[in-house]
Amino acid sequence: MDPADDGRWSNEPTAVLRPVGEGAHRAPDPHGELPTQPLDPRLTDPANAPTVHLPLVTPRPQVVADAPSVEQTAPPPGPGDDESTGTVVRNSSTMAILSLVSRATGFLRAAAIAAAIGGFAVGDDYTLANNLPNQIYELLLGGVLASVLIPTLVRARKEEPDRGEAYAQRLLTLAVVALGAATLLVVLAAPLLTAVYTLGNDKVTTTDRDLITFLAYLLLPEIFFYGLAGIFAAILNVRGHFAAPMWTPILNNVVIIATAGVFFLVPGPALPTPDKITLAQVLVLGIGTTLGIVVQSLGLWPALRKAGFRWKWRFDFGKLNLRELGRLGSWMLLYVGVNQIGITIVMALAKNNAVRGGDGPAVFNNAFLIFMMAHGIVAVSVITALMPRISSAAADGRFGDVTDQLSQGTRLASVILMPAAAVYVVLGQPLAVTLFDWGQYDYDTALATGWVVSAAGLGLLPFALSQMQTSVFYAMRDTRTPALVNIGVVGIRLLLDVAFYFILPIAAVTASLMLGTALSFVAALVMGYWLLRVRLGRLGLAKIADTLTRLAGAAAAGGVLAFAVSWGIGKVLDPGKILGVVQLITGSAVLLVTYAAVALALRVPEVRQFAGLIKGKLGR
Repeated sequence: MDPADDGRWSNEPTAVLRPVGEGAHRAPDPHGELPTQPLDPRLTDPANAPTVHLPLVTPRPQVVADAPSVEQTAPPPGPGDDESTGTVVRNSSTMAILSLVSRATGFLRAAAIAAAIGGFAVGDDYTLANNLPNQIYELLLGGVLASVLIPTLVRARKEEPDRGEAYAQRLLTLAVVALGAATLLVVLAAPLLTAVYTLGNDKVTTTDRDLITFLAYLLLPEIFFYGLAGIFAAILNVRGHFAAPMWTPILNNVVIIATAGVFFLVPGPALPTPDKITLAQVLVLGIGTTLGIVVQSLGLWPALRKAGFRWKWRFDFGKLNLRELGRLGSWMLLYVGVNQIGITIVMALAKNNAVRGGDGPAVFNNAFLIFMMAHGIVAVSVITALMPRISSAAADGRFGDVTDQLSQGTRLASVILMPAAAVYVVLGQPLAVTLFDWGQYDYDTALATGWVVSAAGLGLLPFALSQMQTSVFYAMRDTRTPALVNIGVVGIRLLLDVAFYFILPIAAVTASLMLGTALSFVAALVMGYWLLRVRLGRLGLAKIADTLTRLAGAAAAGGVLAFAVSWGIGKVLDPGKILGVVQLITGSAVLLVTYAAVALALRVPEVRQFAGLIKGKLGR
């Protein structure tokens, strides 16, 4: 019996009925085109019109000649949007706390390695060699995890009788086989990869090249374990388990911190150079760094078992719908490949700048680590919490919910990212001195790193928001649009960075490389909003702009006061570590307190929501 017949509320989802001829909703095509006909032509035939259950409807809806198309919507929320927002805030806050600990230990790791090997030739060579597995991993699988695997796993979990268990097992089996083969080939190609980094630079010595290659042989096996960690994390996220992927990087950081400690104890020169570093020191660096990611990936296995996942080998890959995965993955490979070309050129410019007496890849990379701290703690936590929701809404055709989630994530993340960007811009040098002025990484090198951090701060919010936009395209099974947009973004980045390299003084080049990168993120953000507006309609940009404007005003007020306080402290204390620490602590406190006070005075709803969450936590 239909529940409506006996007066009971139906448990079926509600439905929106719209005539086909009058702006019926049509799901976006994965390639960005809107179909000119209804998704199912049979809907125009009354005999095939769907039966739609609606709660307490009398009389029953009649089937008419021009049958409606049906847009599924979420069940009516109780308290409005607040419940959904509160859930995202709680999930994001939990992940952010774990990510904060992870990033903090990550800085200790970076500082320990920098103190051990310095920020000059060996530091640059280690940075380049350690970037190789990261880039190759991203090229092979990294982007595919976010763009293809999570939406695919969500769909399998919703549609398959075993809630996607067998599908995940097949996917993991395929990944192990493919990653193992690819890792072996890449390790054998280590000399070729080194040649790409040093192409056209005759000032790079043979000893430099040999050191990069030897380290690459030791570090490239990380690719296999990065891939496993990524797939493990995707399976956990789809099952609603977000904590383990956030804390297992702490294990990696602890191992590498221990590696730096062992490096200090190994006999060899106090300040290693490519021609004086000992074999034992190189082995400690390479094996210790790789061991860190091995521990990180294996640390996720107990969480998988606790989540109920059991792995068994499944080689029936045909059931994975490889054609669809290939189509989505090929565009993602283009996206990541173009991105890695851009990174390689930027790092090569930084290396050339170091050879001619400026700051090099180690300075750029350490500044980028600081840049990624706020993004990883805040934006990644919000995106991770929202991605299953967005993917589910897109799979159900609830595109209004997709835009709502994007708007919500943008506003929530901006509450934290806006003051973080202000700290980077205003207090970049004290921050870099506090974190990196240790051992062989001297004060002047830390100051140079601070200038790069300040440039990075300008791109923090655009980068995070553009990544949220990209996640929306991925949830709609569209990897083509982000790939094509990224070609233009990387082109803008390289045009700016190459121009800066040749025009600006050597001392300003490394910071300008980061500035060009930041400006390219602004371009990505603008293009992303325009394309999503065309695809999905209204995005709630007025509400987003209102929130961002108020937050920017609050951050600007805090930044001005923090700069004044930092400048005054600099007139009292002598240059050095103590000055940097005092400037950072005092300036940050002034900036954050002023920001919070002004934002609350401006009645920013998201700030009030965070304040309420904090009060609730403290009141327990």
